[in-house]
Amino acid sequence: MAVMTSSARRPLLNRRLAEFGTTIFAEMSALALSTGSINLGQGFPDTDGPEEIREAAVRALRDGRGNQYPPGPGVPELRTAITAHQERRYGLGFDPDTEVLVTAGATEAIAAALLALLEPGDEVIALEPYYDSYAACIAMAGGTRVPVTLRPHEETHDGVVHRRFRLDLDELRDAVTDNTRLLLINTPHNPTGTVLTREELTAIAELAVERDLLVITDEVYEHLVFDEAEHIPLATLPGMRGRTVTIGSAGKSFSFTGWKVGWVTAAPDLVAAVRSAKQFLTYVASGPFQYAVAEALALPDTYFEAFRADMRAKRDLLGAGLAEAGFTVFRPAGTYFITTDIRPLGESDGFAFCRALPERAGVVAIPNAVFYDHRDVGAPFVRFAFCKQTSVLEEAVQRLKTLAG
Repeated sequence: MAVMTSSARRPLLNRRLAEFGTTIFAEMSALALSTGSINLGQGFPDTDGPEEIREAAVRALRDGRGNQYPPGPGVPELRTAITAHQERRYGLGFDPDTEVLVTAGATEAIAAALLALLEPGDEVIALEPYYDSYAACIAMAGGTRVPVTLRPHEETHDGVVHRRFRLDLDELRDAVTDNTRLLLINTPHNPTGTVLTREELTAIAELAVERDLLVITDEVYEHLVFDEAEHIPLATLPGMRGRTVTIGSAGKSFSFTGWKVGWVTAAPDLVAAVRSAKQFLTYVASGPFQYAVAEALALPDTYFEAFRADMRAKRDLLGAGLAEAGFTVFRPAGTYFITTDIRPLGESDGFAFCRALPERAGVVAIPNAVFYDHRDVGAPFVRFAFCKQTSVLEEAVQRLKTLAG
């Protein structure tokens, strides 16, 4: 029976959040612990990032840097490092004093941006499936989410089958209405592993300019693109520099997800708006870690190349194992997640499959349907994380083989 207040006789939880219960990540992680299963569900590495960056955090702590409240926009060293990173890698010039805002991870950056830029009734177009905080933050801001679905697509080149989830640009254009305030874009895309192409991003940019839309781009997996894929920040395209809020994060690039250091780069008026909301969320966070992340962003290209090569090898290891176990595998062009189709295994309900998988094979995964408004469309897809030690992935592959018979 729902608890009601004596005066209002309504549920205690804000009705905007009524549809959001405990996250699937909490449920599946608890299941992994209770069954002793290998957790390939939640996307966090099981090893720390570079030792010199961890030591940089220790040094900051000992030197008393960041132990008290850091500046609201973030420590100057990190803001300068962020602008240097954007300039060096993408040719994007930002003013560290007016165009950068450090946040408590990318999750807070998303929340602050949506709370700042939306008013009740504004529509937000998001690529479905989407990271679950998107829907909750849009709801908290009083906005209306409008999903545009990435759909599975298969092509054959030189006898090799290539599978990816692809954006239907016509569907995106048709979703825009007079109430559309902004587009929420995620590339490289979690959970599908899709990396939007230059052609797709150009079409998005042209649409945003034509319809005078703001764009929030979640680019936390910018350093995890594989094979021929290329990460292209939307802000680099014509007409987008002044209307795009770009979100980055240290957690996914340096394997320190617990430090919760993210950032926003945008034009001064957009950063000022996001900062107005952010200051009433955490105000500031992660003081000593900000100094360490400043050093991390200045690591040589060899670090990023080795990091990417290691994750690519792990992708290939787990992907081959999943295919051998009977899954249809969508080989990701980015992120550290693999989406699979469970229908070749005689299954069609991802929730039921994932809840049974720990007992069947001693492995935990995430049902993609939780990332969809159209749950039926996402029902047969299941996501596995490969940001784990090679030995852990090898053991998971051996366990999953039992599904094949």
